[in-house]
Amino acid sequence: MYARAVRRGRVPRWDAEAVPCLLELALLHPDPDDGDWLVPTTPNEIMARLLRGVYDEVRESQQRVGSAVAAFEWYAGLGRQAQAAPTSVEGTAIRVLDGQSRIQAALDEATRASTTEVLTIQPAGIPREHELAEGLHRALELRGRGVRMRDLYTHVARHSQRLLNHLELMGGSVEARTLDEVAERLILFDRTVAFIPANADRTMALELRHPALVDYLATVFERLWRLAVPLTAPLSDTSIEGISHREQSIAALLAEGHQDAVIAERLGISVRTCRAHIARLSETLGAASRTQLGVRIAQMGLDGSTRYAETISAGGNDSEDADQEEMSSSSSRWHR
Repeated sequence: MYARAVRRGRVPRWDAEAVPCLLELALLHPDPDDGDWLVPTTPNEIMARLLRGVYDEVRESQQRVGSAVAAFEWYAGLGRQAQAAPTSVEGTAIRVLDGQSRIQAALDEATRASTTEVLTIQPAGIPREHELAEGLHRALELRGRGVRMRDLYTHVARHSQRLLNHLELMGGSVEARTLDEVAERLILFDRTVAFIPANADRTMALELRHPALVDYLATVFERLWRLAVPLTAPLSDTSIEGISHREQSIAALLAEGHQDAVIAERLGISVRTCRAHIARLSETLGAASRTQLGVRIAQMGLDGSTRYAETISAGGNDSEDADQEEMSSSSSRWHR
């Protein structure tokens, strides 16, 4: 079945139901363009993965190693036959990477091939120590070849001394900027290959090589980059006394009707921290309830609306009526 998949490029999913081990061992994986078909993992990838397990057993069974190598040579021969056949760009434009080891191997390969620039978006807030340590070897390798690196973080990353130390270690080869919120994780090498998450827990990723997709992601990055603030530059203060930049960002998201957990994720902070900011915001604005907080946010223009500011500046007795009207109309929005 695997040999047939290598020769033909893919096989119907139902044909492989009798041999589930092919999916379990990741010898076959879903075609990103059509879930009813399975495409084969290349023999070279299989060889690299299986040899890691075989090395631990060398002392116990030399014969087993010999059999494995023989099998690898046979499959590699099939791979050479498949490579000799013409392939379409679309066939290699999107590759599904299942598992951290395959994702890491693909990132390492792209790092070795990179020659000009690497662009990354890191939405997770303050980077964890192990994340910085894992990326350090790639960053040092890129710096050694003169590759330019630009990283986008949320404003929360400004409070990470580990990140500041990491950037200092990298010297001028890495430039970092921050925004209130950024897009999902992205790593883009030389504007030719990009990696994005394929599921929520990031155990799967997509490797993208289609020029149109890569150009689109590069454009998104550049537009966010122009809006971002250099990591070492101070953030502009809000014009409203007693309300921090972070609380202003939370107010804008509250005005859009988002729940606390969604706001926390988008800003790269914990839900507990988010709720503490909301409590301080309510106290500053004199709001006794969530609905009233929505009204106060609109009155202060923190939601981008000018209607209340105009109403208040006009004076008169209608302001209280307008306040009550806004409380009523926004009640359902703030309790969604």
